[in-house]
Formats: sequence, C-alpha cells, structure tokens
Amino acid sequence: MTNTLYLPELREMLAEQNSAELHEFCIALHPAQTVEFMEGLTAAEAWQVLQHADPNTRAEIFHYFDPERQVEIIETQNRAAIGQLIADLAPDDRVDILNRVRPDVVRELLPLVPAEERRDIHRLSAYPEGTAGAVMTTSFARLSENLTVSQAIEAVRKQAESSETVYYLYVVDDDDHLRGLVSLRQLVLAKPDTVIRDLMERAVVAVEVDDDQEEVASTLSRYDFQAIPVVDHQRHLLGIVTYDDIIDVVREEATEDAQRIGGVAPLRAGYLETHLLTITWKRGLWLTILFFGAMLTARALGSYGQEIQANAWLVFFIPLVISTGGNSGSQSATLVITAMSAGDVSLADWTRVVRRELVTGLLLGGFLGMIGYVAATLVAPNWAAAAIIPMTVLLVVTCGTLLGSVLPMVFRHLGLDPAMMSNPFVAGIIDIVGILVYMETADLMLHAIGA
Repeated sequence: MTNTLYLPELREMLAEQNSAELHEFCIALHPAQTVEFMEGLTAAEAWQVLQHADPNTRAEIFHYFDPERQVEIIETQNRAAIGQLIADLAPDDRVDILNRVRPDVVRELLPLVPAEERRDIHRLSAYPEGTAGAVMTTSFARLSENLTVSQAIEAVRKQAESSETVYYLYVVDDDDHLRGLVSLRQLVLAKPDTVIRDLMERAVVAVEVDDDQEEVASTLSRYDFQAIPVVDHQRHLLGIVTYDDIIDVVREEATEDAQRIGGVAPLRAGYLETHLLTITWKRGLWLTILFFGAMLTARALGSYGQEIQANAWLVFFIPLVISTGGNSGSQSATLVITAMSAGDVSLADWTRVVRRELVTGLLLGGFLGMIGYVAATLVAPNWAAAAIIPMTVLLVVTCGTLLGSVLPMVFRHLGLDPAMMSNPFVAGIIDIVGILVYMETADLMLHAIGA
C-alpha cells in the first residue's frame, strides 16, 4: 500500500524548490523509510527529491527503490546525472540494475561513468549469471601482510567509506593473492606494533569465482559468515559476497524452486510485472506436458474397459487410488528437493533416502489402506473383493514415495535442477502407475477369488 502521509508536503516542497526541507527529508529517516514515503511520487518527482541529497545518500535511497522504479528513473532522467549515480552505487548493485535497463540506454550511460567504475562494470558483467562472480562486490577492505596494526587501522580508515563491510579485513600479498583474514575486533585489540602476518588467520574459507551462487549461499550459511571472499583459480582475491547479497540469492532461488515445484517455469520479473503472454507460455508449457501425461492415464484406463464393466464398483475408487499415490509422491519429492537445496541430503545419501521412503510408504500405505478397506466393504460384492483397495493403496503409496524421492536425485545426478521434477510432474507419472497397479491388482485378485 502506498504511504501518502508526506505526499502533499513533498509536492509542495518540490513546487517551492525548498532545498533545505527536501534535504532534511532525505537524511531524517532510514533510506528504506524514505522510499516508502516517496512511493506515490512519479519517477520524475522522485528523482527531483533525490537531487537534494548528497551523492552517497542519493545512492543509498535509490538502492531501496523497487527494480521497476529504478529502471524508469535511469531510462527517463538526465544521462549525465544518472551516470554519476551509477558510479556511486555499490558495484554489484549497479551491474544488477544495468542488466535490467534497455541496451541502448546502457550504451549511452557507460561513457558518462568514470573510467574506474566503468571497468569494474565490464569486469563484473563478464561473469555468468548465477555464479559467485555475478553476485560479488569489489568494494571491500584489503590489507598488506607487511603492515603493522597501527598502519592497518589507518588503511582501514581510508577504505571504510568505499567498503561494504570492514568487519572482515582480507590480507593479500604484493600480487593480490589471498593470504589471510583479520577481523576488525582483532585489529582493535592487538598491540600497535604487531605485524599483520603474525595476527591473521591463514586458513581462510573462500569460494571460486565460477562457483554456483547456491553453493556460495550454502557455504556462507554453514560457517555463519557475514561475508566470504571470492578468488580465482590462482587464489587472487577478486571480491567478496556479503550476507545481504546471499539473502537476495536465497530468496530468488526459493522463489524459482517454489514455481518449478508448482509446475511453472520460473518468472524473471515479479508476478504483476510479467506480461500475461509470458505467464501463459511458462504455465502452458508444463500444462501441455501434463496434459499429454493425463492422456496416457486415460489410455491406460481405457485398456481395462472389460474389467471395469464387469466390476463397476471399482470405478468409485479410481480417484482415491491415483490421488493418494500422486499426493504421497508429491510429498516425497518436496521433502527431498528442499533437503537437497538446504544441503541436508546429497547424492551419496540416496540409499538412506530410499530406505526411509520405502518404510514411510509402507506405513502410510498400510494406514490409508485400512481406511480404504472399510470404505470398500460398503460397495464391494464381498470382503475378499474389497481387499483389492487396501492392497492397491499400499502398493501405489509405496511406489509414489519411492518415485517422488528418487526422481529428483536422478535429475541432480544428470546435472539438472531437481525442482524441475515438480509435484504435478511426479503426480502425472504416479497417475499412470496407479492405474496400472490398480487394475492389475484387481485382475489378479478377482481371478484368485473366482469373481
């Protein structure tokens, strides 16, 4: 909901060009709150307000605008001023923003960005999307291993303003190889004449620039770091990934996984910002695949026409059998996919996963089968025929749990995203399996009892 509390005052200050009060508005609140009070303004009005903030504050406030507003401002406002704004943004932020801007606008803006920042943009843009290099920032504090503590503190003071974090201070040699790590706390408590190489921790956990962003998030979470260094294959220090960047990565990956699990190809923009035709295509692709799967289910059911005609009561339990199997498979798939995403399960654990899901399937199938047997006795010709239902439910639920757990792991082994083995896809496979198991079980048991 748009916060309209300050809108009249803001527009009045803009009309009067009240620089003092507009400047006070920009610095009085946290930048995120400032953006909330500016939501009702047009892009042009919001940019006018930002002109009354100092460059650093302007960049901080701009960071909290939603991506659509950021792009609108960049594409419509004075190119020279926007070029300076881009230079003031954090390195990783400006690359992410420019990736959303029209290419022709980017070509106009880049020559207006100072040379050092322009080179940094080109360097970060070269890393493939979804890698550590694409999410890292080059704004961090680094120290030479030859400095004393007093010299290092002075170096940190000079670098602090342009660094995203100074809690971790990375120690490098003359060739910029990562040699160690010193925390700000260690630095403050150490004796002034202590040499950094004698103070630093040498066993530094780092990620490589081409590591997948999910692996980076997992490493950062496992060690509970606020930031983690990014190095190349020769261990040159290239940048750092901070915890706030990883929060964005985790949110993005969780959203994509949830969409895949629901049978939708991931949306690159927000739901309301995505064109209806794009959403239709991304949903329709999976629905078409599932539609053909449902046709196979209908074909499988049609091949048992004579058995169904002879035992019409079996029809009543077809929805029960296939939905129970599909639901159990979807549950298993969701549990395994989320466990793999969280790093709780790896491919090496497949035997444990299969054993657990086999036992779980038997327990769930047995329990649900007993309920199904009670229902079947009400419509089946005799108690022996009614036993078809619990037997089928036991088999179908067990098949569902096994398939739902194994298929995502097979996808991971093939190098594919396990979330692609979505719940509707698993359910579609189990529907076909359920019909085959149901009708074959019914045929065998009916012949055995002479029905």
